[in-house]
Amino acid sequence: MKHKVLSIIMPVYNEARTFEEIFQKVLKQKVPLKKEILIVESGSTDGTRELVMKYATGKAKRKKLPDGTTYQAHSPKKVGNIKVTVFLESKARGKGHALQVGFKEVKGDIILIQDGDLEYKTSEYPKLLKPILSGKTDFVLGSRHAHGSTWKIRKMRGISLYAEIINLGHLFFTTLLNVLYDVSLTDPATMFKVFTSKSAENIHWKSNYFELDWEIVTKLIRKGYRPLEVPVYYASRTNEEGKKIRFFRDGFLVLGAIIRFRFSKI
Repeated sequence: MKHKVLSIIMPVYNEARTFEEIFQKVLKQKVPLKKEILIVESGSTDGTRELVMKYATGKAKRKKLPDGTTYQAHSPKKVGNIKVTVFLESKARGKGHALQVGFKEVKGDIILIQDGDLEYKTSEYPKLLKPILSGKTDFVLGSRHAHGSTWKIRKMRGISLYAEIINLGHLFFTTLLNVLYDVSLTDPATMFKVFTSKSAENIHWKSNYFELDWEIVTKLIRKGYRPLEVPVYYASRTNEEGKKIRFFRDGFLVLGAIIRFRFSKI
């Protein structure tokens, strides 16, 4: 199958400090496909929505997700030769919920997830796309471990103990997933998830927070799409710098997701 369009989903919430910079990087990054960018903004309180609205048309329809929640879908706007579409949620319901909006609205045949911060490099896109475009796989993970780094991927300035706790949690959850799903992954929690639209057909997404990262991996594996990991650069930020993961809340949600999605309906 010849792939034609890359759909880049950008969930953004309170990213006023970094949104414009990362959006311009996404916009300018060259890939061997046409691109569409879907921005899902979730009721930010720091001015992010105002920045996002520069790329909206002002013509919006109200749409609904399967869980009954609604969002505004603006008509696409051309920025240069790239189609940009803005979707607005009335309030923050979690990154996973925002991604569900994006998954429902994508038009491309390859999907790439891009957060609204600068922890990862957009220059990695061609490397992430190559295994899919060559027909080697339908599912790629950008691993922060795969190039031989240790399990200590997060090094947060001034809060090294908190970073170590998160690193240990990641190691535990990764090991659990590998055992339950018979895989050998190093970084299922990575933001960089790239997969074909075909591979995600007929999946009923359930997760509203960061556990959606794990739901994507578990459900695609159960459908027979084993991910290929590609090494990527990563520079972690702190909660004060905008990181939104909450160890206890998200830890319990991830644990539940890994176990539940092993046995539940896809």
